[in-house]
This record gives sequence, structure tokens and C-alpha cells, in this order.
Amino acid sequence: MKKFLSVLSLVALLSFGTSQLAFAEDAATTEAATATVESVTDAAVAVDDAVEAVAAEVAPAEAEAVPAEAAAAPTPVPNKGDTAWMIVATALVTLMVIPGLGLFYGGLVRQKNMLSVLMQTFAIFSLMAVLWAIYGYSVAFTGGNPFFGGLGKAFLAGVTPDSLGATFSKGAYIPELIFVAFQLTFAAITPALIVGAFAERMKFSAVLAFMTLWFTFAYLPMAHMVWYWDGPDAITSAESLTTVLANAGWLWAKGAIDFAGGTVVHINAGVAGLVACIVLGKRIGYGKEAMTPHSLTLTMVGAALLWVGWYGFNAGSNLEANGYAALAFLNTTIATAAATLSWMFIEWFHKSKPSMLGAASGAVAGLVAVTPACGFVGPMGAIVIGLLVSPICYIFVSKVKYMFGYDDALDVFGIHAVGGIFGALATGVFVNPALGGMGVYDYVANAVGEYNFAAQMTAQVYAVITAIVVSAVVSYIALKIVDLVIGLRVSEESEREGLDTTEHGERAYHA
Repeated sequence: MKKFLSVLSLVALLSFGTSQLAFAEDAATTEAATATVESVTDAAVAVDDAVEAVAAEVAPAEAEAVPAEAAAAPTPVPNKGDTAWMIVATALVTLMVIPGLGLFYGGLVRQKNMLSVLMQTFAIFSLMAVLWAIYGYSVAFTGGNPFFGGLGKAFLAGVTPDSLGATFSKGAYIPELIFVAFQLTFAAITPALIVGAFAERMKFSAVLAFMTLWFTFAYLPMAHMVWYWDGPDAITSAESLTTVLANAGWLWAKGAIDFAGGTVVHINAGVAGLVACIVLGKRIGYGKEAMTPHSLTLTMVGAALLWVGWYGFNAGSNLEANGYAALAFLNTTIATAAATLSWMFIEWFHKSKPSMLGAASGAVAGLVAVTPACGFVGPMGAIVIGLLVSPICYIFVSKVKYMFGYDDALDVFGIHAVGGIFGALATGVFVNPALGGMGVYDYVANAVGEYNFAAQMTAQVYAVITAIVVSAVVSYIALKIVDLVIGLRVSEESEREGLDTTEHGERAYHA
């Protein structure tokens, strides 16, 4: 900078001196001009000395300022693209429940119970949303102990538009409020899934009471155990990883992987459904009267909405709009398609005709199975998972249920629990990079870690067994408490008439 100013001053002064020389007419004038040039040169030297003096004063200040700026860590700023994607994903998961799950279940029950199923799913979503904001988010996603969090963020205390939520990449954040909203939809749909198991026979008041207890003591601990950790930026060394593991959820610390809820959502809800339908007993006339779906058209519409909404469920669980979200999106599509075809052809072979109900059931089974795997496995692994889950679920729906005699009205256990168990275990297999999987990321080395089949499958089995035990125990105790206090089941007269009129005083149809 100082050299530039010196040269600039010298050029200007020389130009002025040259113009003086141009008007010299005789030798005396030339000598005067020569003197002028010498004076100009002296002036340039003086200017140069002045510039150096100024630079000497400024340089130390600049030298001191640079290290100070470098030392100041930049404030994390949420990525607008990630934030926009999470808003869309949250809306898509809401679509899964209202109206997706409601129509899917509603079409499968008898006409006299259509409105009751719609009301149950609608009310459960609303109830869980409020409970999530009051204490659910805090219990699931704050530190406390390995099994459940604390109440430090009860009533969303301290969660503001400026609060940040970690993603799965170091230095990448989204607003904590959208993370709260996204996880709210998971907490809302999971209890709603249980409705299908005891459809057409539980009191509406008992439904709400049971869901409150189950959400508090089954869903929240499972969400904490599987998904809570301090985030990638907390891991900078082996020592810091030890601290993170000590503060994380029990199953996360054991290395269990569940991308979008195979254990937390599907096994959890499916086992609760099995316990509920056994405790309540069979519907009146079960096995003697026809209990066919009243509208497979609505069931197909509901299944389609579930499929579309599931993109938010799975791809949104990546928390970032990047290649892994794209992978989860693609895997969700092709695993579901493979499961649909698999169920269709099995039923075609077994019953001579492929049914719409079978295709819809296969689609849901595929969605369930790929949920824990969608961001961890490759596309070919996703197809294999889809192809294999349908035969397994089909056996439970068409054979095992009747063999043991439990009345799982809409096959919640046969599809969600069984499909979730298969998907959780298959995730441990197909995450292997040798099988096209993405591997498990090592945040200390900032690279994909070495795959260990025995260790990974052990962690997956831990997660599956934990989900089964927690859900079964909590469900049984909660149902017994509700039955003791307000009663579980509607009267025989009400059940025969239908829950639409006896519980809600309305009918789904008047034609």
C-alpha cells in the first residue's frame, strides 16, 4: 500500500514537472526546470517517508486485529435449505395421520365404526401434540440418564427462534423449534397406530387415558434411549466421545441404529397393539360374523397418503437436505414398491387372486421395514428388505393370528411389530458397506468406521428386545389402570350398534 502511494505521488509530481519543462524557451529556463525536477524528487522522497511513517503506525494495529478476528469462533447459523426441507417434512408426517392413517384404518372397519376411528386418530394427534410441548420433548430430548431425559425444557422453556438443533453433520444446524415440531409428529402418529389393534370395541375416554399413559412411559423413554445424544460437534476426540456416550440414550450408546423409528415407532406401537387386543378380548361375533372392510376405496386412498407422507417421515429424519436425504427418499420408494409386489404375488399364488387390500398391506409393510434402514442401506439392500418383509408379515396376518386366536382387528402387530423387528435386524446386516450400505459414521475419525457384524447385530437385538419389553410391560399396566378407573370396553349393546352413534352421536354416512 505504501509503495503504491509513493509511486502515485511521484508520477503526479513528475507530470507536473514535465509540464513545466515543456514551456522552457532558453538555457536559463532549462536550468530552472532542472532545479524544479530536483525539487520534485526531494518532495517525492518526503512523501515516501511520510507514507512509511503512517504505515508503521497502522501495521501494528492490523497485526493485532487479525489474530483477534481469527480467534473469534463464528456463530452457527441454521441452513435455510435444511430448514425449509424440515418444514415440508413435518407437514408430510402430519399428512400421514390426518388424513392418511384415519382413512386407511377407517376404510378397514365396518361402516358403523368408521367415524369412531377417524375421531380416535384425530383426537390422539391433538392430545399428543399438546403433551409433547408440555413435557414430552423435554423428557425425550434432554440429558438426564440413559433411559429418559429431564424437565429442563418442560413447557418448551428456553426454546426460542434463536435456539439451534444439531443435525448429523458437524457445523450444520436447524432451528430447534422445527426439530420440536418434527419430532412432535412422530410422537403423535405412534400412539395413533395402536388404534387399529383394538378398533370397534374400546371406550373413547379409555382410549385417551391409555394413550396418555403409554406415551409418557413407553414412547418417551424409547425415543430418548434410541435417539438422544449431544450432537456431532460434541465429538472432537476419543475422550469427548466417552463423555457423549455417558450422556446419551442407552441404546444409542450401545451402537443401535434406527434411522426413522423401527424400534421407537413400529415395534413399540405394534407390541402395544397386541397387548391391547388381548386384554380387551375379541370383538363380539369375531370368527362367526363377517367383519369385512366397508370401503377399500378409502383404504387405498389412506395407503397412498401414508406412502406420500412417509417421505417426510424417512427422508426428513436425516434433518438435512443432502445426499442422505435423497438416499432415504429413494429407498422408501423402491422398498415399498418391492413389498407391494411381493405381497401381491404371494396372495395371488395362495388365494388365486391378488387383492387391493393385499397390495395396500404390502405397501405399509414395506414402509415399516425400510424405516429404520432407509438412510443406512443402499438401494439394492432396500429392495431386498421390501421383497422379504411381505412374506413374513403375510404369514403372521393370515396364519399366526388365527393360530393363537387374538383379535388384532387391523393387523397392527402383524405388520408394524413384525415388520419393524425384521427391518431393525435387516438394518444391521445391510448397513455393511460390502453389501452396498453406508456404514456407521465415526465422528472421532470423521469417516465411516469399520463394520463389525457381531457388534452391530448385538446392538440391534438389544434395541428390538428393549422395545418389546418396554412396550409390553407399560401397555399391560396402563390398560389395567384405565380399566380399573374408568373401564376399557364399551357395552355389548353399544358394540353391536356401533361406536359412531354410541360414543360420538354421529354417523359417518347418512345415505
